Amino acid sequence: MSHHLDTPLARQNGQLYINDLYVFSGNRSTVFVMDVNSTITGPDVQRGFHPEARYEFKVHFDGADFEALTYRVSFGKVDSDGRQALQLHALTGGDAREDSAAGELVLEGRTGETATRPDTRLWAGRIGDPFYIDLSLLGMVNSAVRNGTALDLSGWRPENAKNSFAGTTVESIVLEVSHQHPQLRPGARIGVWCATKLATDSGGWRQINRAGHPMMWPIFWFDDTQFTNPANARHPSADFNADGKYIGDKVAAVVSASGTSDDPQGYGQIVALELLFPDVLYYVVGTPATYSFAARNGRTLADNAPEAMLSLVVNTAVPSGLKPSVSQQLRDKNFPYVVQREPSPISGS
Repeated sequence: MSHHLDTPLARQNGQLYINDLYVFSGNRSTVFVMDVNSTITGPDVQRGFHPEARYEFKVHFDGADFEALTYRVSFGKVDSDGRQALQLHALTGGDAREDSAAGELVLEGRTGETATRPDTRLWAGRIGDPFYIDLSLLGMVNSAVRNGTALDLSGWRPENAKNSFAGTTVESIVLEVSHQHPQLRPGARIGVWCATKLATDSGGWRQINRAGHPMMWPIFWFDDTQFTNPANARHPSADFNADGKYIGDKVAAVVSASGTSDDPQGYGQIVALELLFPDVLYYVVGTPATYSFAARNGRTLADNAPEAMLSLVVNTAVPSGLKPSVSQQLRDKNFPYVVQREPSPISGS
């Protein structure tokens, strides 16, 4: 469930809230990107990654309900240069689902620098956020979903759209795994989601947030400003049983009011069961990634995912007015594929 909206809890704990997940093809590799801690929440954002948290990429194979590969990234405290030590562990098989499993240490390094070994590269740090949307359009869709009414775009002028995330930054984790990896070879069919977990006083781990499809939380759980919805803590395999009817009914109500389907209830259930749940990004390794009207196969940094998701909800085109070029300067063709923003050193040190 991605979070892009300003809330009190996000201001306090933005390090734990996931803004976006991307999965796409690199240079004979698969690239996983997790963005957290957006400055869209205002001036109270804590810099860096949470030193008592885990940031995990979860990978399912061949439509399996549960992950068989987990990449776990952890960080040390912010030093006087604004940097943090980091570690990457890989967990496979049954260990991929176990918080108590240690896994294999793959890489060590520092934020702002590339850590590398044969077949694996990792970079983490603050970047310019490549995500783009005009939040006023999202507000119109929220109103329709909240009230079960037709989407009213009479006051929307796509040609006047402004990127609400222009000038904002996020903390980003970029993991690149070569096609030589025994499980992530070209043609492998994977499902990917990511999660943040926080150490508990009892010695265990609590899942704080997770993400798969873009825009899920802003569209369907927009009123949960304290992030108390149990969807954050559950596993994707439980999604449809827990919230399939809720999501299906929300979509059906909007579609019915908008007159965009002869079978609104059937459309809503198809969206929930076949397109949104379980909440993971599906991707065929080695193929071009896209999250769009035509297909959902991973997600690139350039994809206009908000437009695709908003249109899916109402079963008709919802023009965002924005094109990938609006954030082109925040993407790179080479690793780490994002554009770094230098951290601020600790004053007086």
